[in-house]
Amino acid sequence: MTSKQLIDQYEFSVYAKRDVVIVKGSGAKVWDDNGKEYVDCVAGIGVASVGHANPAVVKAISEQAAKLITCPVTMYNDTRAKFLEKLMSVAPKNLKRAFLTNSGTEAIEGAIKFARFTTKKTDFISAMKSFHGRTLGALSATFKKEYREDFMPLVPGFEFVPYNNFEKLVEKVSDKTAGIILEVIQGEGGVNIGDKEYFLKVRELCNEKNIILIIDEIQTGFCRTGKFFASNHFNLEADIMCVAKAIAGGIPMGAILCSEKIEPPMGKHGTTFGGNPLACSAGIAAIDFMIDNKLDQQAEEKGKYFQEKIEKMELSKVREFRRKGLMIGIELKEKPQPYVQALMERGVIPATAGVTVLRLLPPLVISYEEIDFVLEQLEAVLK
Repeated sequence: MTSKQLIDQYEFSVYAKRDVVIVKGSGAKVWDDNGKEYVDCVAGIGVASVGHANPAVVKAISEQAAKLITCPVTMYNDTRAKFLEKLMSVAPKNLKRAFLTNSGTEAIEGAIKFARFTTKKTDFISAMKSFHGRTLGALSATFKKEYREDFMPLVPGFEFVPYNNFEKLVEKVSDKTAGIILEVIQGEGGVNIGDKEYFLKVRELCNEKNIILIIDEIQTGFCRTGKFFASNHFNLEADIMCVAKAIAGGIPMGAILCSEKIEPPMGKHGTTFGGNPLACSAGIAAIDFMIDNKLDQQAEEKGKYFQEKIEKMELSKVREFRRKGLMIGIELKEKPQPYVQALMERGVIPATAGVTVLRLLPPLVISYEEIDFVLEQLEAVLK
């Protein structure tokens, strides 16, 4: 049986799949089982920022796997210690400690619990068009009704307000509000970019009302937006920052970064695989690569190059172009699915977001030659 047949037979699938079997990757390129080459502008949904099969990450994983793969967090571990030091060295300076997880949605779940435990309050406010994950707590903070409605009732106490609208947010704040959960740039919602003044007002509000500000940097973190974190664009200080995706070069990992305001719920939260030595070794290598190769600077320079080129094209099917670093949203005048297929046929793998947005999240190591190739295919398909 073929790979497609085996997956169709045995996988409990919850996704519609594209008709391709990816078997190999290197840098910003992947190859299918027929040998066809693609420039990957999905990158595991923003995961492979340091490139597929990054040699430094591969070496670190291989060496760590031969030494020690797992170690519970009830014991100290040398690799976890080195990773925590590395992670906190690039984090916003007000964040002092980290709880390590296996994914972004798990980080959001923990953040919800930490906020409730710290404030002794119950309720949360999130934004319309937000996406924070699919487990029950994270899903309760996620706006899209198609993700939510079949799993009701969700965790009580969550409300949604328009993004970038401070007045509407203030109206929803009550004495029960434990936390406000926001993305600096909404990824799944359509690459919607936050307003600096809005976020700084939210920060002040949280200070005044004893509310925990939870910033979701799961997709925007680790150089994607032209800064190490999107919060850096605003000098925004979160009480809790949730990160994952690009943190460990493709190995499943996440983290909840906490300020000194957050109280640890001793004996009331935990993880089996979070902070395992294998993931930590990959995380050290990935962050070192980001620093050594100035991937934040590369993301901004390459994103600017992309924008300057595409804005010179007369693309009749495009309504709006949005970008921060190499986080790119191309809003179309219709649904993007036919254009996804057309780009796939031309050797480019795009993502989607919102209802009408083509989303591009290429590895930050993408070459200018590869960017030009992507632009050529976009022009051919969208003109």
